[in-house]
Amino acid sequence: MKKLTILAMASALSLAGALTGFAAKAADDPVKIALIHGLSGSTFEVFSKQSHTGFKLGLEYATNGTMKIKGRDIEIIEKDTQFKPDVARAVLAEAYGDDDVLIAVGGTSSGVTKGMLPIAEEYERILLVEPAVADSLTGPDSNRYVFKTSRNSSMDMQAQALALKPGPDLFVATLAEDYAFGKDGIAAFKQAMEGSGATIVTEEYVPLKTTDFTAAAERMFAALKDKEGRKVILIYVAGGGDPMGKIKGMEPERYGIEISTGGHILPVLPTYKKVPGMEGAVYYYYENPKNPINDWLVAEHTKRFGSPPDFFTAGGMAAALAVVKALESTDDWDTENLIKVMEGMKWDTPKGEMEFRPEDHQALQSMYHFKIRVDDNVDWAIPELVREIKPSEMNIPIGRNNQE
Repeated sequence: MKKLTILAMASALSLAGALTGFAAKAADDPVKIALIHGLSGSTFEVFSKQSHTGFKLGLEYATNGTMKIKGRDIEIIEKDTQFKPDVARAVLAEAYGDDDVLIAVGGTSSGVTKGMLPIAEEYERILLVEPAVADSLTGPDSNRYVFKTSRNSSMDMQAQALALKPGPDLFVATLAEDYAFGKDGIAAFKQAMEGSGATIVTEEYVPLKTTDFTAAAERMFAALKDKEGRKVILIYVAGGGDPMGKIKGMEPERYGIEISTGGHILPVLPTYKKVPGMEGAVYYYYENPKNPINDWLVAEHTKRFGSPPDFFTAGGMAAALAVVKALESTDDWDTENLIKVMEGMKWDTPKGEMEFRPEDHQALQSMYHFKIRVDDNVDWAIPELVREIKPSEMNIPIGRNNQE
């Protein structure tokens, strides 16, 4: 009997030692985070690369240069969606299943990202959406594992509506690309204009990668030219093709028509020199936010890359700061616990404070009303700040209600 007791104790000690060793190994394992973006196959590649740069800078800032969270190294795993929904789903499943990442961040195109949402639910892991924009990414087809640091179409368009100062004498024709980003954006703009007295006279949708906007512009001119009041063509196009420059070249001013659009990345802003004085709303321009994080980002990015940070650099940094804040806020990195930590979480970003709305996990954030100023000593047009538009000024519809 005494011998059996000794054997039992020895077995227990052996098992305890094995478990302790396993726990120690787990504690030493890196924190795996996947970046799931299109890195080839589209003009949107530049958005992805900016986002990756911003994410890595954000991790550096949030960890004081250690690149560790709670003593564990951070391992970044990059996956290329090739801007194809089927590839995006496959590489996200690979990241969760084979690579065993804790959190995935992506993607770039709204249409491609929409196809990734069910994968997060299937694997019961968090997908942090950045920089895709469409409202539908936190809408009814989304799920409780999806959080979103990027702005959404409603923020773009409610801010744009505020910048336009709508009233009964305003007539608008809209131009957008025929996919999730464009469709959601114009739907949000129409909702933002409700009750203002303004009239949307026509909606034009063009295929992705369109470069000839002549026919669409002529139809918008025809719908607007005889209206009595302020006449505006609103452009909501994420890709290239320079729709603003080409429509401006068709001389809309001969009909008293003006152009309005949101801000864009720095390589596109030279085209805005054709519309000095134009007003609109922008997600980020490096000179607009005034806070220590943005000061650091501007200084470091300029020092390392010879240029200021752009649109999606700031977004990538905001996503990284959210990840670090969530992981530092708890010792339990189980998905269910992380969801509890992140719902309602507030954190500081280059744009100021953001907050994950508990209902649908959309990050509420400021936008910026600008007026284009042209300076011959600056390569691009400057979206000079008119005022910051706070989240409280925008009535952003709730997408999926995760509290139900």
